[in-house]
Amino acid sequence: MKKKKAYPYLLIGPAILFMLVFVIYPMFYLGYISLTNWNLINPTKKFVGFNNYITLFHREEFYKSLFNTCTYTFFTVISIMVIALLLAVWFNRNTKFDTFGQMAIFTPHIIALVSVAMVWLWLMDPDAGLLNYILKVFGFPPSKWLQSSKTSMMSIIIVSVWKSVGYYTLIILAALQSIPKDIYEAADLDNAPKIRQFFKITLPMISPQLFFLLIVMTIDSFKVFETVRVMTSGGPNFSTNVLVYYIYDNAFINMKLGYAAAAGMVLLVIIGLITIVYFKLLAKKVHYQ
Repeated sequence: MKKKKAYPYLLIGPAILFMLVFVIYPMFYLGYISLTNWNLINPTKKFVGFNNYITLFHREEFYKSLFNTCTYTFFTVISIMVIALLLAVWFNRNTKFDTFGQMAIFTPHIIALVSVAMVWLWLMDPDAGLLNYILKVFGFPPSKWLQSSKTSMMSIIIVSVWKSVGYYTLIILAALQSIPKDIYEAADLDNAPKIRQFFKITLPMISPQLFFLLIVMTIDSFKVFETVRVMTSGGPNFSTNVLVYYIYDNAFINMKLGYAAAAGMVLLVIIGLITIVYFKLLAKKVHYQ
Protein backbone atom coordinates (compact mmCIF):
# COMPACT_ATOMS: atom_id res chain seq x y z
CA MET A 1 0.00 0.00 0.00
CA LYS A 2 2.80 2.39 0.88
CA LYS A 3 4.50 1.62 -2.43
CA LYS A 4 1.32 2.57 -4.32
CA LYS A 5 1.11 5.89 -2.47
CA ALA A 6 4.76 6.66 -3.15
CA TYR A 7 4.58 5.70 -6.83
CA PRO A 8 3.03 8.99 -8.09
CA TYR A 9 5.63 11.04 -6.21
CA LEU A 10 8.36 8.87 -7.70
CA LEU A 11 7.07 9.63 -11.19
CA ILE A 12 6.92 13.41 -10.72
CA GLY A 13 10.17 13.48 -8.73
CA PRO A 14 12.49 14.07 -11.75
CA ALA A 15 10.29 16.92 -13.00
CA ILE A 16 10.24 18.56 -9.56
CA LEU A 17 14.00 18.15 -9.25
CA PHE A 18 14.48 19.70 -12.67
CA MET A 19 12.28 22.68 -11.70
CA LEU A 20 14.14 23.19 -8.44
CA VAL A 21 17.61 23.06 -10.01
CA PHE A 22 17.02 24.92 -13.27
CA VAL A 23 14.11 27.27 -12.46
CA ILE A 24 13.55 27.95 -8.76
CA TYR A 25 17.20 28.08 -7.67
CA PRO A 26 18.31 30.38 -10.55
CA MET A 27 15.43 32.76 -9.72
CA PHE A 28 16.48 33.08 -6.09
CA TYR A 29 20.14 33.32 -7.04
CA LEU A 30 19.31 36.08 -9.53
CA GLY A 31 17.55 37.97 -6.75
CA TYR A 32 20.61 37.56 -4.53
CA ILE A 33 23.00 38.80 -7.22
CA SER A 34 20.79 41.85 -7.83
CA LEU A 35 21.48 42.94 -4.26
CA THR A 36 25.28 42.89 -4.75
CA ASN A 37 27.82 44.88 -6.75
CA TRP A 38 29.26 41.74 -8.40
CA ASN A 39 31.12 42.26 -11.67
CA LEU A 40 33.36 40.15 -13.87
CA ILE A 41 36.49 42.08 -12.87
CA ASN A 42 36.12 41.72 -9.10
CA PRO A 43 34.89 38.22 -8.09
CA THR A 44 33.81 39.34 -4.62
CA LYS A 45 30.13 40.07 -4.04
CA LYS A 46 29.51 43.04 -1.74
CA PHE A 47 25.97 43.45 -0.48
CA VAL A 48 24.60 46.84 -1.59
CA GLY A 49 20.89 46.39 -0.89
CA PHE A 50 18.57 48.05 -3.38
CA ASN A 51 21.21 50.38 -4.85
CA ASN A 52 21.13 48.57 -8.19
CA TYR A 53 17.37 49.01 -8.42
CA ILE A 54 17.59 52.69 -7.47
CA THR A 55 20.23 53.23 -10.16
CA LEU A 56 18.17 51.25 -12.66
CA PHE A 57 15.02 53.32 -12.18
CA HIS A 58 16.98 56.56 -12.55
CA ARG A 59 18.49 55.70 -15.94
CA GLU A 60 16.86 56.85 -19.14
CA GLU A 61 18.37 53.95 -21.08
CA PHE A 62 16.37 51.47 -18.99
CA TYR A 63 13.06 53.19 -19.71
CA LYS A 64 13.97 53.42 -23.37
CA SER A 65 14.69 49.68 -23.53
CA LEU A 66 11.48 48.93 -21.63
CA PHE A 67 9.47 51.08 -24.05
CA ASN A 68 11.12 49.37 -27.03
CA THR A 69 10.31 45.96 -25.55
CA CYS A 70 6.66 46.87 -24.99
CA THR A 71 6.40 48.28 -28.51
CA TYR A 72 7.96 45.18 -30.02
CA THR A 73 5.77 42.86 -27.93
CA PHE A 74 2.51 44.67 -28.71
CA PHE A 75 2.93 44.78 -32.48
CA THR A 76 4.52 41.34 -32.74
CA VAL A 77 1.83 39.58 -30.70
CA ILE A 78 -1.03 41.34 -32.48
CA SER A 79 0.46 40.72 -35.93
CA ILE A 80 1.22 37.04 -35.33
CA MET A 81 -2.16 36.35 -33.72
CA VAL A 82 -4.16 37.97 -36.53
CA ILE A 83 -2.09 36.55 -39.41
CA ALA A 84 -1.88 33.07 -37.87
CA LEU A 85 -5.64 32.99 -37.28
CA LEU A 86 -6.42 34.08 -40.84
CA LEU A 87 -3.96 31.58 -42.32
CA ALA A 88 -5.31 28.77 -40.14
CA VAL A 89 -8.86 29.45 -41.31
CA TRP A 90 -7.62 29.51 -44.91
CA PHE A 91 -5.67 26.24 -44.58
CA ASN A 92 -8.59 24.50 -42.87
CA ARG A 93 -10.02 23.61 -46.28
CA ASN A 94 -7.68 20.55 -46.51
CA THR A 95 -6.77 20.84 -50.19
CA LYS A 96 -3.44 19.79 -51.73
CA PHE A 97 -2.38 23.42 -52.06
CA ASP A 98 -3.15 24.00 -48.38
CA THR A 99 -0.88 21.11 -47.38
CA PHE A 100 1.95 22.63 -49.39
CA GLY A 101 1.22 26.06 -47.88
CA GLN A 102 1.40 24.66 -44.36
CA MET A 103 4.83 23.18 -45.04
CA ALA A 104 6.00 26.44 -46.64
CA ILE A 105 4.99 28.73 -43.78
CA PHE A 106 6.35 26.33 -41.14
CA THR A 107 9.80 26.14 -42.76
CA PRO A 108 11.11 29.45 -41.30
CA HIS A 109 10.41 28.17 -37.80
CA ILE A 110 12.90 25.31 -38.12
CA ILE A 111 15.66 27.54 -39.51
CA ALA A 112 18.17 28.85 -36.98
CA LEU A 113 17.32 32.39 -35.94
CA VAL A 114 20.87 33.59 -36.61
CA SER A 115 20.61 32.32 -40.20
CA VAL A 116 17.25 34.02 -40.62
CA ALA A 117 18.67 37.29 -39.32
CA MET A 118 21.64 37.11 -41.70
CA VAL A 119 19.36 36.54 -44.70
CA TRP A 120 17.14 39.46 -43.74
CA LEU A 121 20.20 41.66 -43.27
CA TRP A 122 20.87 41.19 -46.97
CA LEU A 123 17.21 41.62 -47.94
CA MET A 124 17.04 44.89 -46.01
CA ASP A 125 20.35 46.29 -47.19
CA PRO A 126 19.53 49.89 -48.23
CA ASP A 127 21.88 49.78 -51.25
CA ALA A 128 21.85 46.21 -52.61
CA GLY A 129 18.89 44.64 -50.79
CA LEU A 130 16.10 42.81 -52.58
CA LEU A 131 13.32 44.65 -50.73
CA ASN A 132 14.42 48.07 -51.90
CA TYR A 133 14.75 46.71 -55.43
CA ILE A 134 11.14 45.53 -55.30
CA LEU A 135 10.01 48.91 -53.95
CA LYS A 136 11.85 50.61 -56.78
CA VAL A 137 10.21 48.36 -59.40
CA PHE A 138 6.75 49.34 -58.15
CA GLY A 139 7.61 53.01 -57.98
CA PHE A 140 7.93 53.36 -54.21
CA PRO A 141 10.81 55.22 -52.52
CA PRO A 142 13.50 53.01 -50.95
CA SER A 143 13.60 52.48 -47.21
CA LYS A 144 16.60 52.55 -44.90
CA TRP A 145 15.14 49.62 -42.94
CA LEU A 146 17.64 48.77 -40.19
CA GLN A 147 19.77 51.84 -40.82
CA SER A 148 17.17 54.34 -39.57
CA SER A 149 15.79 54.71 -36.06
CA LYS A 150 12.35 55.36 -37.61
CA THR A 151 12.13 51.99 -39.36
CA SER A 152 14.51 49.72 -37.44
CA MET A 153 11.94 48.45 -34.92
CA MET A 154 9.42 47.81 -37.70
CA SER A 155 12.09 45.81 -39.53
CA ILE A 156 12.81 43.67 -36.46
CA ILE A 157 9.08 43.02 -36.02
CA ILE A 158 8.74 41.93 -39.67
CA VAL A 159 11.53 39.39 -39.27
CA SER A 160 10.08 38.02 -36.03
CA VAL A 161 6.58 37.70 -37.46
CA TRP A 162 7.89 36.02 -40.62
CA LYS A 163 9.80 33.42 -38.61
CA SER A 164 7.15 32.60 -36.00
CA VAL A 165 3.79 32.91 -37.72
CA GLY A 166 3.92 29.43 -39.31
CA TYR A 167 4.38 27.67 -35.98
CA TYR A 168 1.39 29.37 -34.38
CA THR A 169 -0.68 28.89 -37.53
CA LEU A 170 -0.35 25.11 -37.27
CA ILE A 171 -1.33 25.15 -33.59
CA ILE A 172 -4.47 27.17 -34.35
CA LEU A 173 -5.17 24.94 -37.35
CA ALA A 174 -5.07 21.87 -35.11
CA ALA A 175 -7.54 23.59 -32.77
CA LEU A 176 -9.86 24.37 -35.69
CA GLN A 177 -9.82 20.77 -36.88
CA SER A 178 -10.79 19.56 -33.41
CA ILE A 179 -14.12 21.45 -33.51
CA PRO A 180 -17.01 18.98 -34.06
CA LYS A 181 -18.45 19.30 -37.57
CA ASP A 182 -22.04 18.81 -36.38
CA ILE A 183 -21.94 22.24 -34.75
CA TYR A 184 -21.38 23.88 -38.13
CA GLU A 185 -24.00 21.63 -39.71
CA ALA A 186 -26.56 22.80 -37.17
CA ALA A 187 -25.58 26.42 -37.86
CA ASP A 188 -25.99 25.86 -41.61
CA LEU A 189 -29.48 24.46 -41.03
CA ASP A 190 -30.31 27.69 -39.22
CA ASN A 191 -28.92 29.67 -42.19
CA ALA A 192 -26.35 31.36 -39.95
CA PRO A 193 -23.89 33.49 -42.01
CA LYS A 194 -20.27 32.33 -42.13
CA ILE A 195 -19.03 35.46 -40.41
CA ARG A 196 -21.49 34.88 -37.57
CA GLN A 197 -20.37 31.25 -37.30
CA PHE A 198 -16.78 32.45 -37.03
CA PHE A 199 -17.44 34.79 -34.11
CA LYS A 200 -20.08 32.70 -32.33
CA ILE A 201 -18.70 29.20 -32.89
CA THR A 202 -15.11 29.17 -34.12
CA LEU A 203 -13.55 31.76 -31.83
CA PRO A 204 -15.24 30.52 -28.62
CA MET A 205 -14.32 26.91 -29.41
CA ILE A 206 -10.62 27.68 -29.94
CA SER A 207 -10.42 30.34 -27.22
CA PRO A 208 -8.40 28.06 -24.83
CA GLN A 209 -5.71 27.62 -27.47
CA LEU A 210 -5.72 31.32 -28.36
CA PHE A 211 -5.43 32.25 -24.68
CA PHE A 212 -2.49 29.89 -24.24
CA LEU A 213 -0.78 31.24 -27.37
CA LEU A 214 -1.33 34.82 -26.22
CA ILE A 215 0.58 34.15 -23.01
CA VAL A 216 3.36 32.20 -24.76
CA MET A 217 3.80 34.84 -27.48
CA THR A 218 3.91 37.67 -24.93
CA ILE A 219 6.59 35.93 -22.85
CA ASP A 220 8.64 35.04 -25.94
CA SER A 221 8.40 38.62 -27.24
CA PHE A 222 9.63 40.06 -23.96
CA LYS A 223 12.64 37.71 -24.20
CA VAL A 224 13.66 38.75 -27.73
CA PHE A 225 17.43 38.88 -28.05
CA GLU A 226 19.04 37.01 -30.97
CA THR A 227 17.34 39.03 -33.70
CA VAL A 228 18.39 42.32 -32.12
CA ARG A 229 21.91 41.09 -31.37
CA VAL A 230 22.60 39.95 -34.93
CA MET A 231 20.76 42.62 -36.91
CA THR A 232 21.13 45.91 -35.01
CA SER A 233 23.00 45.44 -31.69
CA GLY A 234 20.39 47.72 -30.15
CA GLY A 235 20.87 50.56 -32.63
CA PRO A 236 20.61 52.87 -34.35
CA ASN A 237 20.34 55.41 -31.51
CA PHE A 238 19.02 52.75 -29.09
CA SER A 239 15.88 52.39 -31.22
CA THR A 240 15.95 48.58 -30.95
CA ASN A 241 17.68 48.25 -27.59
CA VAL A 242 15.20 45.88 -25.92
CA LEU A 243 15.31 44.88 -22.27
CA VAL A 244 17.06 41.51 -22.66
CA TYR A 245 19.75 43.06 -24.85
CA TYR A 246 20.10 45.84 -22.26
CA ILE A 247 20.69 43.14 -19.60
CA TYR A 248 23.22 41.37 -21.84
CA ASP A 249 25.05 44.61 -22.58
CA ASN A 250 25.40 45.52 -18.91
CA ALA A 251 26.33 42.00 -17.82
CA PHE A 252 28.91 41.00 -20.43
CA ILE A 253 30.01 44.27 -22.02
CA ASN A 254 29.98 46.64 -19.05
CA MET A 255 30.59 43.68 -16.68
CA LYS A 256 28.01 44.86 -14.13
CA LEU A 257 26.41 41.55 -13.20
CA GLY A 258 24.65 42.90 -10.12
CA TYR A 259 23.05 45.74 -12.06
CA ALA A 260 22.10 43.40 -14.91
CA ALA A 261 20.56 40.97 -12.42
CA ALA A 262 18.42 43.80 -11.06
CA ALA A 263 17.16 44.49 -14.57
CA GLY A 264 16.51 40.76 -14.97
CA MET A 265 14.42 40.71 -11.80
CA VAL A 266 12.40 43.65 -13.08
CA LEU A 267 11.80 41.76 -16.33
CA LEU A 268 10.70 38.71 -14.34
CA VAL A 269 8.23 40.79 -12.33
CA ILE A 270 6.85 42.49 -15.44
CA ILE A 271 6.22 39.17 -17.19
CA GLY A 272 4.58 37.81 -14.04
CA LEU A 273 2.30 40.85 -13.72
CA ILE A 274 1.28 40.70 -17.37
CA THR A 275 0.42 37.01 -17.01
CA ILE A 276 -1.70 37.76 -13.94
CA VAL A 277 -3.50 40.55 -15.82
CA TYR A 278 -4.21 38.17 -18.70
CA PHE A 279 -5.76 35.65 -16.34
CA LYS A 280 -7.78 38.31 -14.51
CA LEU A 281 -9.17 39.93 -17.66
CA LEU A 282 -9.42 37.07 -20.15
CA ALA A 283 -9.61 33.75 -18.29
CA LYS A 284 -13.37 34.10 -17.66
CA LYS A 285 -13.97 34.70 -21.37
CA VAL A 286 -12.25 31.46 -22.38
CA HIS A 287 -14.73 28.74 -23.33
CA TYR A 288 -13.69 25.33 -22.05
CA GLN A 289 -15.63 22.37 -23.42
